Parts: sequence; structure tokens; C-alpha cells
Amino acid sequence: MSRASHEPCQTVIFARYCSIDNSKSDHYKRFGESAFGIGEKTMNQDEIKLAEKQINRLRECCRALQEQMATVLIGQNEVVRLLLTGLMSGGHMLVIGVPGLAKTMMVKALSDLLGWNFRRIQFTPDLMPADITGTEILQSDESGHRRELVFHRGPVFANLILADEINRTPPKTQAALLEAMQELAVTVNGKTYRLESPFIVVATQNPIEQEGTYPLPEAQLDRFMLSIQVDYPEQSDELSIAARPIRSKASQLSPLAKKEEFESFTDIVDQTPISRHVLEHAVAISTASRPKNPGADDFIRKYVAWGAGPRATQHLVTAAKASALLDGRPSPEINDLNRIAAPVLRHRIIPNYNALGEGIEADAIIEHLLETVGEPVAA
Repeated sequence: MSRASHEPCQTVIFARYCSIDNSKSDHYKRFGESAFGIGEKTMNQDEIKLAEKQINRLRECCRALQEQMATVLIGQNEVVRLLLTGLMSGGHMLVIGVPGLAKTMMVKALSDLLGWNFRRIQFTPDLMPADITGTEILQSDESGHRRELVFHRGPVFANLILADEINRTPPKTQAALLEAMQELAVTVNGKTYRLESPFIVVATQNPIEQEGTYPLPEAQLDRFMLSIQVDYPEQSDELSIAARPIRSKASQLSPLAKKEEFESFTDIVDQTPISRHVLEHAVAISTASRPKNPGADDFIRKYVAWGAGPRATQHLVTAAKASALLDGRPSPEINDLNRIAAPVLRHRIIPNYNALGEGIEADAIIEHLLETVGEPVAA
């Protein structure tokens, strides 16, 4: 189906958030939010220029981030892109890879380039929830006559959190991150403390060792927008890594954007227009993964215990928007959904015992979904 046939399905004004040329401006401003029945809407020239300026700044910042990350890391371009996709979407990420693949270095480099407050939490079996959220300590005032409980903030009070080897700590400590990740707040002794925005959690896991680990429960896995697999580098990249001295000093990285500017980037991603047929395709992928859904095929019924929920669909759409903007395109397409489907869905689709017995993993199920779910036909 041609792209032109989908253009009338735009759900928001194309000119509102995207860099456009004058030949298309009048054409797209005629399409209001009719797909959701909101009615027609237009912008004046000043609003269009401001939107174009914001979009161009986002693209410029993303290009600079990728270039600077390349000075620190060798290879792993797709992993860096997925990290930027999650950051621009304001979502939390789970990074899975064997030791020695620079997972920690990636996150630390990103924090330096963003100028955010960064904290690394090394998860261990004896880590307690208070070690993450903070605790109240009895302190005396200057006179020494009055004593009161004073809350001392834990490492979760930062902008970018590296939860290193999160599956090595018991569930009660893992759960200490749940409220923070979803509500941007922590509660200690009945008192709620707000976290500063932006707030992003990047957790790492080692897939090799299983002894002494605590698999993340499904409820907490669903809080992560993306599950990013870090593979071994290409041979040419590993040659470059081998040639680099093991004690070489890291490059000095300077912040490229302010925190306030980053928040405007996430707003741009949220407000990026998306065609109705792309939304329908995202919903179709998620619903097709559910074995109890009437439309599920025999493969899904045989090998899937639980499919992706509505939050997965939301994250699929948002990540596709960010992916399109990173490519310099003003609106996501079906290809963006396909490209981002595995990181969004692999930790949400749970294979059953049949799949485990036959060696069928979540990625194979997602590949089957992308091959069998057809593109919706525009009305």
C-alpha cells in the first residue's frame, strides 16, 4: 500500500510538530484530528516555526549524542540507538548481556553527555529497600535539646539510575524501585517524597549465571519500556577494542543538553503525529500475541503462556515515534513498529513449557508475529 494512501489518516496536524516544506504545509494543515473525532485544527506561522525549531534541536542533539558515544564505545551502534530511543521516550530500560560488553560504560557515558545526576546501585543479596530509597535517622538540633527524625535520601534520588545486576537482590528490594519507576515518588514511613524529573532507570542483567539470582517478577518487568540485548561485538570492532590499552583514560565528555531541554524532547515525542493505520497495526501485534484472544493462531496458542498487554502497545507506539524522529522522519511507519517490536515485547511475551521444551524463545515468537500480522487496510 502506498504511503500517500495513508496520509489522510494522520491523527494530529503534521505541521504542528514536524519540520516541513512549504509545498506540503497547506496540504497537511487541512487534516485535523478527525481520526479521533476532535475536529480540524490549524497553527499560525509563529507556532509552526517554534515547532520546527524544537524538532531540529532534538535531531541535532541525538546526532551529537551518537557521535560522542562513538568516541567512548567501539561498535554497539544499535544498542546506543535503543538507549537513545528509550531516553527520548522517557522510558526505563533493561539491558541484558554477558560481562565485559561495556554495559555500565554506556550508561555512565550517557549521563555525562546529558549532564544528569547519576547514581549506580550495585544490587547484592543483602541489599535492603532502605539502601535504595533512603531512611529516617534520629538527629539532634544545634542546641542538643530537641531530637527528631530526619529523612536521608537514598541513591534513587537522581536523574539516571544504573541498577547493576538487578536480579541478584531479593524481590522485596527489587520492589523498592516499583513506585519510583511508575509514580516518580518513594514512600518511607507513610511520607511520600517526590523525585526530580527526568527520572530514568537502566537495569542490567547477566544471562549466564542463574545461581543466587532472583528473576524479576512480571509486574516489574512490565515497567521497563525496552529490553535491550547486548551481543558480542563484530570481529573488526573487537580488533579495535583489543588494540586499545586496557588502562586508557576515558574521553572527557561535556553535557550536550539541559535537563529542561530534555523534557521538551519527550513532549515532542509524545505529540508526534501517527497515522491511524500504524496505530491499528501496533494494536494488532499486541492482541495477536495473546493465546486466549479469538484471533490468535495455532502457533501462539501452542507456545505462549501470556501475551503483551495494553502498556506494551503504548510503549510500542511511543518507541516507534522516537525511532522515526531519530531517523529524521516526522511520523512513524510500519517499519518503525517492526524495528522496535523485539525490544518492547521480548520481556512481556512469556513462552510456555512447550516453547521451553522445544527451545523457542520470545524473540522467535515476535518474529512469527511480525511475519503473520498483516498491515491493516485503509478504509
